[in-house]
Amino acid sequence: MKNFHILIIDDEKSQSDILLGYLKKKGFTVYSSQSGDDGIKTATENPVDIILSDYKMPGMTGLEVLEKIKKINPEISFVIITAFGTVENAVKAMQLGAYNYISKPVDLDELDLLIERIIEHKNLKSENQLLKEQLKEKHKLKSIISQSPNMEEVLSIAARAAESKATVLITGENGTGKEVFAKAIHFAGARKDKPFVAVNIPALSENLVESELFGHEKGAFTGADKLKKGRIEIAEGGTLFLDEIGDMNANLQVKLLRTLQESSIERVGGTESIIIDVRILAATNQDLEKKISEGTFREDLFYRLNIVRAHIPALRERREDILPLIDHFLKKFGEENGKENIEISKEAVDRLMKYNFPGNVRELENIIERAVVLSRGSVITVDDLSLSVRELKKEDAVLQTKHVTLVEQVEALEKKLIYDALKEMNGIQTKAGEMLGLTERNLRYKMKKYDIKK
Repeated sequence: MKNFHILIIDDEKSQSDILLGYLKKKGFTVYSSQSGDDGIKTATENPVDIILSDYKMPGMTGLEVLEKIKKINPEISFVIITAFGTVENAVKAMQLGAYNYISKPVDLDELDLLIERIIEHKNLKSENQLLKEQLKEKHKLKSIISQSPNMEEVLSIAARAAESKATVLITGENGTGKEVFAKAIHFAGARKDKPFVAVNIPALSENLVESELFGHEKGAFTGADKLKKGRIEIAEGGTLFLDEIGDMNANLQVKLLRTLQESSIERVGGTESIIIDVRILAATNQDLEKKISEGTFREDLFYRLNIVRAHIPALRERREDILPLIDHFLKKFGEENGKENIEISKEAVDRLMKYNFPGNVRELENIIERAVVLSRGSVITVDDLSLSVRELKKEDAVLQTKHVTLVEQVEALEKKLIYDALKEMNGIQTKAGEMLGLTERNLRYKMKKYDIKK
């Protein structure tokens, strides 16, 4: 049997000691905390699988602990234990994500059965990839890996929009997978056998972007020695994906608006209107409504693009997706690097579950690829993960939790800012200090205080 880690949170020491001794004899690794705050700290710093928490405790209640734990690592199975059991409390606990609810004094046989069910459930979950694929088939978005409730409505919107010709505006932070989402919409619809053409607006030369999109006639400008079709024409019958639409200049916004209104284009240097049948998907990480108010984005174009809006949550807002994404990237990069049997340790998974992922899915993908490439054995350990996950893990987790002191939050933030500055300045302390407004001496003191290695 897998070595499961169980945390007991109970202010009643006699009850806690009984459970601690019993579960250790069963072969589990067991931790014990006498308060909600300490329990959250223990779960943050250790790879906990199951939490058995008292309902009524000084300070935070068991339900409040449950809410905090689910934000840190939703894969932890949480069981409420109480002598004050009511239907209302049970319902509330289940709504907040508790696995189950048992009463004091704890019946050890009942506890055995409950833990067995939790272990069985966790094992089945890891073996259920086929069921997940069938669920994605139902939503017609096979390439989207998700089991998060936060993504259910987004997937539903995308599935319903896929069969239509309506423009879709996809919003979200960098690295959330906006282009993957756009491709999924294209290949789920009637245009799947036609071209999918992606255009990253900022990546195109400002002088050539109009020609790249709309094409040009021979002789339209110096160097235009032959007719060239633009990306819009190349996407005929299919989908044009405009990434980072918020960076499009004013002249192009006018021309794109006309294209959407009239379903036609004119090549640069041409006078003939060319009828086109192209579905437009656009994406941005910017606040277009704010850009409208600032006068840098056309309101009429925004409404043309925003027929259907799909906002992809940040990875830290859908932690349920971290584990299936880890499995997916392990398989992908394992096959690419001749390590088909590569696995990842429970401790490494626990670190990743608690990390904030400022770079979202793209960052997780890079972390796993690096770990697969550099791992010496068949199991990825914490040491194989990137420095940001290894060094800043506890501080990132602290920042997610409100029930810590102001000093802890300030120190966690200070350490993160110092680390980020050193990383940006390639470890040059003088420049990092200037960036932070610190003398080099003060910076060295704080690096020593927080054990930040150059």
